[in-house]
Amino acid sequence: HPAPALQEALLLLKDCTCGARLFPRTWGLRQLQVWERPVALAAELAVTLRVLVTVADLALGDILDQPLCTLRHIHSWIQACVPAQPTAGPRPQGRLHHWLHRLQEAPNKESPGCLEASVTFNLFRLLTRDLKCVASGDLCV
Repeated sequence: HPAPALQEALLLLKDCTCGARLFPRTWGLRQLQVWERPVALAAELAVTLRVLVTVADLALGDILDQPLCTLRHIHSWIQACVPAQPTAGPRPQGRLHHWLHRLQEAPNKESPGCLEASVTFNLFRLLTRDLKCVASGDLCV
């Protein structure tokens, strides 16, 4: 059986008040070009951190300190792989543009509960599959 936090996240995602999933099942970094993957992962981590910091501030405090520190470290590592200026490399288009827009707009469109549920539900995929895909480069399958 899933952990209580995951069960709660699943229930919130099924709630009719939540819109489209922030991280849909069809979301997969391997669908992107190699240079696009760190860009998408950095945006995914940024939203995850923003949501989890809010949760920590409201309820969980010290419990999330170490995981947030780890996520911040991963985020800074991934950001180092992303060009500092959008003009330094290819501009996001297609699927990447759609994903970045979706992540940017989510905090304005979804309730805090839905954002928390989406981030919680996606966290293990982010840490196991998405990070591995970015680290694998051309070998991501």
